[in-house]
Amino acid sequence: MNYRHIYHAGNFADVFKHAVLTRIVEYLKRKEGAFRVIDTHAGTGFYDLSSEQAQKTGEWNGGIGKVLYADLPGEAAALLEPYLDIVARFNVGHPFRFYPGSPTIVRELLRGNDRLTAIELHPEDAFSLKTRFSGDFQTRIIELDGWLALGAHVPPKEKRGLVLVDPPFEAEDEFDRIVDRLNTAWHRWPGGTYAIWYPVKDRLKVEQFRSDLAAAGIPKIIDVSLMIRPYSDVPQLDGSGMIVVNPPFVLEAEMRTMLPVLAQRLGQDGGGSFNLETLASETGADQG
Repeated sequence: MNYRHIYHAGNFADVFKHAVLTRIVEYLKRKEGAFRVIDTHAGTGFYDLSSEQAQKTGEWNGGIGKVLYADLPGEAAALLEPYLDIVARFNVGHPFRFYPGSPTIVRELLRGNDRLTAIELHPEDAFSLKTRFSGDFQTRIIELDGWLALGAHVPPKEKRGLVLVDPPFEAEDEFDRIVDRLNTAWHRWPGGTYAIWYPVKDRLKVEQFRSDLAAAGIPKIIDVSLMIRPYSDVPQLDGSGMIVVNPPFVLEAEMRTMLPVLAQRLGQDGGGSFNLETLASETGADQG
């Protein structure tokens, strides 16, 4: 529970994660029926990049700082627009300073009948969330271990929606826990969409994780990853990935349009790359 996202807010992994998140939510909005987004590791929801913690690492300079006001090619720019517009709105009238976390981005995208459940275990961060969304009837804040939500909070009453899982990866067994808890959640709610972020630091661990997911018996899983440099022998964040269960049918095509641009903008010394792989291809349950 020592992890604080303020040190990493707006970095390349956030840009990648939030771009994918936005495309999934935008797809859910295509149908009139209400949906719910459950954010299991929500953080504070909003970050001041001028703070001492953010300035200490400056990671946002290599992430959102390279994308927000960049001249991007047409199709990719259109796909990224909903996400980048949200970031830009929070920075009107002053130099780039604020970065919205996933619960804030989701809340900005919701329609009047959609709902957000944001879950956070860290007491200070949970308090910040509750303060930020105080009086917002579309948002429910719960101070709880996010892993428990994958059993207790699915399916939502809307029967449509997304579960975003973005754990801090402080524990050695985090990859194993993802496979186990995802399996539990999917059996409770096989029609939901699940988006799970993971770091790419240890190639062997990542390969084992992908193999375990492919063998889990959960249908329709894609793995999308963005690398800012090739794998290195020294453990460091070379890239990050998103596992998506029951992905929107348009997501793969959108990723193939958007990710080459992000890889070019965010890659270090021309070392950016992306990968999109189907881990399980059976037809998943329809959300209706």
